[in-house]
Amino acid sequence: MTRPRIFIPRDAAALALGADDVERAIVAALRRRQIDAEIVRTGSRGLFWLEPMIEVAVGGERIAYGPVRATEVEALFDASWLDGKPHARRLGRPDDIPFLKRQQRFTFARCGIVDRLSLADYRAHGGYKGLERAVGMAPAAIVEEVTRSGLRGRGGAGFPTGIKWRTTAQAAAPQKYIVCNADEGDSGTFSDRMIMEGDPFVLIEGMTIAGIAVGATKGYVYLRSEYPHAIETLGRALAVARAERYLGPKLAGSAYEFDIEIRVGAGAYVCGEETALLDSLEGKRGMVRAKPPLPAHHGLFGQPTVVNNVISLASVPFILAEGAKAYADVGMGRSRGTIPVQLAGNIKYGGLFEAGFGVTLGTLVDEIGGGTASGRPVRAVQVGGPLGAYFPRALFDTPFDYEAFAARDGLIGHGGIVVFDDTVDMAQQARFAMEFCAIESCGKCTPCRIGSTRGVEVIDRIVRNENRAANLTLLKELCTTMKLGSLCALGGFAPYPVMSAVTHFPEDFGAQPGLAAAE
Repeated sequence: MTRPRIFIPRDAAALALGADDVERAIVAALRRRQIDAEIVRTGSRGLFWLEPMIEVAVGGERIAYGPVRATEVEALFDASWLDGKPHARRLGRPDDIPFLKRQQRFTFARCGIVDRLSLADYRAHGGYKGLERAVGMAPAAIVEEVTRSGLRGRGGAGFPTGIKWRTTAQAAAPQKYIVCNADEGDSGTFSDRMIMEGDPFVLIEGMTIAGIAVGATKGYVYLRSEYPHAIETLGRALAVARAERYLGPKLAGSAYEFDIEIRVGAGAYVCGEETALLDSLEGKRGMVRAKPPLPAHHGLFGQPTVVNNVISLASVPFILAEGAKAYADVGMGRSRGTIPVQLAGNIKYGGLFEAGFGVTLGTLVDEIGGGTASGRPVRAVQVGGPLGAYFPRALFDTPFDYEAFAARDGLIGHGGIVVFDDTVDMAQQARFAMEFCAIESCGKCTPCRIGSTRGVEVIDRIVRNENRAANLTLLKELCTTMKLGSLCALGGFAPYPVMSAVTHFPEDFGAQPGLAAAE
């Protein structure tokens, strides 16, 4: 008889919903029933409303059950779930679940499937194919492959990754660095965390390929302190990679050398901005630097540095393994490849949905996400974190594409969508954006430091109907100053949620129904 294999997620979302309790209950039941089985801790597939979603290997395929509670484990065994038999929690083959079936998984292909700390499992599912190809290529050819793929920064800016790499590669310096920005602080985002907890080797492989491409021998992952499980998992994966000679000198049997170190941030939102992050890495207070010089020329410790987001780097192994064309053939316009959309807030089916650029906002919210969890109408969605614009239903035909969102004064950002029903107060949401900016500002530039504080005061006066028309004009002028005069995106993007709320939801700011926001 084949030894049963049971897959239990160890993703933070699954743990929060009792995955460890489920594992303990399964271990106890196996012992009582004298069943010898292997338990594999995976990441999450990203269907958070079904967590903990556990799976069992049956006849060469996996059958999922979820959401499973510890109190239901005995009933599962009574129903012969190890043989894939029916039970109220049986979901069938994971790939047949509609939420997964509609996805196109490039970056998250292994997440929730592999043992997150088994390098053998990673390789058995296509891991390190990209690095094996890269070590046989000239560094410039690697840069060209990434450039032709059309990969753009998934951290929010959307800057072409290949151009950033080429700039660093062409800079002359005795030392270069690869810095992974894992300071995932936007509301409604969790894709970075899912990768680091569920498929850490893909990030390690992507950073290693980047190091070879630009001539860097050292990498740093700047990881937020609020992610203890990601810190632990990535740290253990780095130790495994070193032991297996996929990091360090002569990695993967090549002449190249590259190693990675984790640095943990202290909770400052502004350190998600690349230059403030570099200051923090150097042991300084996280303060935004004026640009130029660019980090690609003068970055960490004054040396040429590539700063990329987790998802940007984790996308690279697929591009090298399958070729630039396979990646570039997906998407729309200048937005090529896939984007891991994170559905959060008041939504029925929250989780991660990876698909090619071009799917509309309405499809993501209404069809994929199932509308609100409360059952009330969707009134607004915020895309791009706490500094992203609020879109009403009238803009739900907007395709997920950098340029399409920009044309409607919006941002894709890190790909997070936060949904609100018709009970939301949009004036308070706008006020929060200004207050958030005031609290998180590094204080270096006046438009952000002072403008955000004055913005809170102006919005309060508008809501109290104090000289409303004049204060609306003042708020618009203030937002323009912050957008054009701030050193970084923290102050520069705060106007997006504020002005989108004023424009699309004027009634929450005291306007009479049917009137424009500014009188």
